[in-house]
Amino acid sequence: MDDNYPHCEALVRGADKDRFLASLFAPADKRGPLFALYAFKLEIGGVRERAHEPMPGEIRLQWWRDVLNGERKGEAAANPVAAALTNTIARFGLPVEPLLDIIEAHAFDLYDDPMPTLAAMEAYARKTESNVVGSGAAIVAGNNNGAMNLAAEHGGIATSLVQALRSFARHASRRQVYVPLEVLDRHGAGVEHIYVGHASPELKAALAELRNEARRHLARFETLLPQLPAPAMPAFLSAALVPGYLAAMEQPGYDPFRTAIDIAQWRRQWMLWRAARRYAKAMQG
Repeated sequence: MDDNYPHCEALVRGADKDRFLASLFAPADKRGPLFALYAFKLEIGGVRERAHEPMPGEIRLQWWRDVLNGERKGEAAANPVAAALTNTIARFGLPVEPLLDIIEAHAFDLYDDPMPTLAAMEAYARKTESNVVGSGAAIVAGNNNGAMNLAAEHGGIATSLVQALRSFARHASRRQVYVPLEVLDRHGAGVEHIYVGHASPELKAALAELRNEARRHLARFETLLPQLPAPAMPAFLSAALVPGYLAAMEQPGYDPFRTAIDIAQWRRQWMLWRAARRYAKAMQG
């Protein structure tokens, strides 16, 4: 087990810098379990890239379902992410259902069906990012009260929308459409604009609506901060980077197919440090 948590930490450091940096604000004995949770999310969220075809992806997701249901114990013990995750579940008494929901929702990624509605996109976000935030809060704070669950929901949706917007060009290159058809239709855009890489005014308006949705959920999340226990702060902290990413998408010359959306690491660290102080001050001591 001593090698499993560092393995997870290395995965998160390399593939999810936002959560890696946010986790450094957690007590030292909680960081390894957080990294195990986040490495699990990376494994599930990256199945499409590794499997390439739906059937191998479905088989891999089923393997993870079996692991969470207590099967394949020998195989799980030999997999550093699975071993660290199962240890974390047992150590903190994490409910397995939210983790199974993460797997269920990411099965959508294996296919090229477009996201139909905004409600469907938010349901996807609740089952993926919101469940990750909620499970992380349970690790660092223990009790998941109603306010923590609601904060995880809204913070997770805001983060998930931003992730979809940041990954828009990569998704478009493989003919995946996470921008809901409902939103595209509302602005007179179509999936053909996405497939041919045409950043039409109509498509940009649809993307702007999603940015507004992300801001709305982030604002709702922040109204809940005074109801959250201060130890939960590290699990919610990466949401503080949402405004920076949204602002980068609203700079002159932004092209959703060609503009890479990122925040310099020094600025990211500074934003997280400031947010950590603000969150801790707002939360219940």
